Amino acid sequence: MILVLGLVCFTMLMLVLEWIRADMVALLVVVVIGLTGLIPSDRVFNGFAGNAVIAIIAIMIMGAGLDRAGVLGLTAQFVMRMARGKESRLGVVINAVTSLFSAVIPSQALAALMIPVTSRLSARTGVPISRLLLPMAFCILTATNTTLIANSPLIVLNDLIASANANLPPGAQTVPKFGLFSVTPVGLALAVAGIVFFYLFTNKLLPDREDERQKVTPGRTESYFAETYGIVGETAELTVTAESPLVGMSIGEVEQLHGAPLILAIKSGNDSRMAPPADQVIWVGSVLGVLGPREELNRFANNQLCKVSPRMRQLGDLFNPSRAGISEAVIPPNSRFLKQSVGDLRLRKRYGISVLAVTRGDHVYRDDLRAVSLRTGDTLVLHSSWKALQEVSEDKDLVVVTDIPREEQRPNKIWQAVGFFLLAKCLALFTNLDLSVAMMTGAIGMLLSGVLNMDEAYKAVNWKTIFVTACLIPLGWSMDTTGTAAWVAQEVLLHLGHASPWILQASLAILTLLFSQVMSNVGATVMMVPVAISVAVATGGNPSAYALIVAVSSSNTFLLSSGHPALMMVTGPGDYSGRDFLRAGAPLTLIVLIITLVVINLMFR
Repeated sequence: MILVLGLVCFTMLMLVLEWIRADMVALLVVVVIGLTGLIPSDRVFNGFAGNAVIAIIAIMIMGAGLDRAGVLGLTAQFVMRMARGKESRLGVVINAVTSLFSAVIPSQALAALMIPVTSRLSARTGVPISRLLLPMAFCILTATNTTLIANSPLIVLNDLIASANANLPPGAQTVPKFGLFSVTPVGLALAVAGIVFFYLFTNKLLPDREDERQKVTPGRTESYFAETYGIVGETAELTVTAESPLVGMSIGEVEQLHGAPLILAIKSGNDSRMAPPADQVIWVGSVLGVLGPREELNRFANNQLCKVSPRMRQLGDLFNPSRAGISEAVIPPNSRFLKQSVGDLRLRKRYGISVLAVTRGDHVYRDDLRAVSLRTGDTLVLHSSWKALQEVSEDKDLVVVTDIPREEQRPNKIWQAVGFFLLAKCLALFTNLDLSVAMMTGAIGMLLSGVLNMDEAYKAVNWKTIFVTACLIPLGWSMDTTGTAAWVAQEVLLHLGHASPWILQASLAILTLLFSQVMSNVGATVMMVPVAISVAVATGGNPSAYALIVAVSSSNTFLLSSGHPALMMVTGPGDYSGRDFLRAGAPLTLIVLIITLVVINLMFR
């Protein structure tokens, strides 16, 4: 028991301090569990083969299939028609549609899909995106409890219940597992509460400001630079003459010269490319596509003996707004770019993408960008071809915020995508198949019908989430098998033993939501569900109700932007501060807590 509690404390500490990656922490914990024999060695890695993990993988693949088939694009068109440009109506429709999708698509994946849609709607209607993104993200979390297929804590819940049943005291009644729609009443109540809450209080709770950064369209590159980041000027071509001192210099060396403009493209001979790498050498006749104030461009051209042309004669195709331009992208929590400097990423050489600025909160980095180390929620200002940007965003290392021209994906596969998704839900609802088998049936159907290919399916899976979930499940098992959960429950009852069931449930819910603010909601669920079931058994309460209260409360993470990946992803694009989250999140946290307790007790009375 001491070892289990030590592992729990270590896990919490590491997830809060982030000294070690979350997936590495989880893997370390499961290895220690195996080495110390807390659970049999043949069960240590059973979490990877558990129904919960397989179901999560399948749901991620199906969510990517729906996006690839154009369901999200149709959603944006539907929202535009329903909202008719009115801010109050636009917010309600976005939140309602988001809540609907949140019942079937994991929250982090849905946030990545909806941020560009919301940005597109903001740009088209003129409604500040700061009024739309935070309510959208909060509604993802309030509605994620509507079914058992989109919320990782709810998916893990049945596995934890099975483990608890194996360790119940003699004579105790086993806890039944939850069905696909067993949680729908509480999920619907929370979803409606979130939509109504922001319909009534958006104007009072969210910042009333125009965010010029969000009014971005591909054709407004020059004005966008000037308005947002103070990078004023226009594009031009510099032709390097035989007498120019730039001959033989690399792009990186030229960029270090005094008064050097931003170099966005180069043409040497017949070879043209966007975002030339720092080590590319400039030769006689090279044409540089640059950005800067007209006077500074002329001065630089005179000093370096180059010919300047304000018209894009040779690089016009590269700078065509339909093919390339300015964009913004957010660093998500699972990005491989985290804690790497801009220079180390070598985006220009690998992808043909130039990083022009990095924003973090109220601070804009424009100088010495190569040394800036990236963090979750940072917003990168990029210049690239739309094709290159789309390719790098498919790896989920960047979430593109800007409304950019996208190639039609597979709209002819929309009926196959929707059909196999509905088939998976029907199998889960009307048959005795495990959730993992039902969901994987839909996923393999999308793959066989060409909605996705296997490479796209691999990219759709957030493997960090899978490792964290699979490795923390054995921690919950060890709390049961060693009696740690029962001991913690006894300590809780020692202090609250004479309190009413409502007080006990509220205490467990508050403890869970506090844990979820500083660690993953899966981790909080894994730790608290065994304790909740033990408290329920000891006090004669309904274990199903107590376990569900804990699982639902793990998504009640509205107080801090770091409380959930979906919130971290909207912080940069919406330019939100910690005060914004507290102002809107504190009352919503209380509302969600009350509704959770009331509805679940009505369900299990």
